[in-house]
Amino acid sequence: MALQPSKIIETFPNPHPNNTYTIQFSTAEFTTLCPLTGQPDFATLTVEYSPLEWCLESKSIKQFLWSFRDEGHFHEDVTNQILNAMVTACAPRWMTVTGHFNIRGGIDFVITAKYSAK
Repeated sequence: MALQPSKIIETFPNPHPNNTYTIQFSTAEFTTLCPLTGQPDFATLTVEYSPLEWCLESKSIKQFLWSFRDEGHFHEDVTNQILNAMVTACAPRWMTVTGHFNIRGGIDFVITAKYSAK
């Protein structure tokens, strides 16, 4: 069965909910479209979080990130959309999403969006 893009992020129970630890994952293959020109924007996307009851499942993360490939988003918007969706899915202690977008027009953009449980 071939994978497809999806806006659904699956989770699984944290095997060590009483421990405070960090999960980090990164991809250098994140793509979205510029909402003004339609040209592709490429980024290295890094997510780091400390889980509570739930962890993010890796296959669904790939499908979720893939779902932005043909959509138009400003860098600031897509980075925060990813943060918000992942926080909603797993309710972590804290989470940081960093999008380091490839240089375009001589400008290097790094967007960092953060969440911290109250």
